[in-house]
Amino acid sequence: MKITIKDIEIGYKKIQSEDYISLTDMAKFKNTEIPAHVISHWMSTKNAIEFMGIWEKFNNQNFKLTEFREFRNESGGSFTLSPKQWIEKTNAMGIISNAGRYGGTYAHKDIAFEFATWLSAEFKFWIIQEFQRLKEKEQKHFEWSAKRELAKINYHIQTDAIKENLIIPTLTDKQKGFVYADEADLLNVALFGKTAKEWRDQNPNEKGNMRDFATIHQLLVLANMESFNAVLITKKISQSERIVELNNMARQQLKVLTHVDNKLLKGSV
Repeated sequence: MKITIKDIEIGYKKIQSEDYISLTDMAKFKNTEIPAHVISHWMSTKNAIEFMGIWEKFNNQNFKLTEFREFRNESGGSFTLSPKQWIEKTNAMGIISNAGRYGGTYAHKDIAFEFATWLSAEFKFWIIQEFQRLKEKEQKHFEWSAKRELAKINYHIQTDAIKENLIIPTLTDKQKGFVYADEADLLNVALFGKTAKEWRDQNPNEKGNMRDFATIHQLLVLANMESFNAVLITKKISQSERIVELNNMARQQLKVLTHVDNKLLKGSV
């Protein structure tokens, strides 16, 4: 994964659920030819060593304090410190460094932002802005995926209700499939206003189905509709009556969710 700041592509990755940003890429802001020298120069400063030490003491129970204090005392003047020396001597985990073509030095975002401060205040500002934007995007995708999975789970609740109440034992497997598809399209029409086939005909170049392109709100409402439809099926409510109930439910819930979103944007919730 990468973010772009000042035409510089900066890699970042997850390590044990934590965000690590490439110091090697960030250092190219100062020196595109030998970014390792920039990193070493920063790490050799007393402020950098103290900050990294504080981070390790707070996050790493195996951090070697004696070695850390030695580096801190030696800092300044002609003293130099490389990522490899820091990691090997102190057992640090806030910085990782690997050699090779696809290697480089990565640091936990807290440390990376401190490095950005040393590089340039403006550079730090833009990297924080871009990083936050991508994290918000990741969060929205996570929420979308979670609601998509919830819709799938509730779909099974609905299919069980169909199996128990709408499937005639003498139907063939193909005929049973028509019943399940018919009920799925009942929800599609109630929520999206069109059947799966109508959506495919209107979007021939899109991969997936209309539910893959649904909003987070639509997926949440869809999950609720599937559970509600299962209840209606169990109560032997006809399909013509159910579609009216489901459509009313969809419109009301989407209206409420939109209203809540608007209030959140205005800061009144």
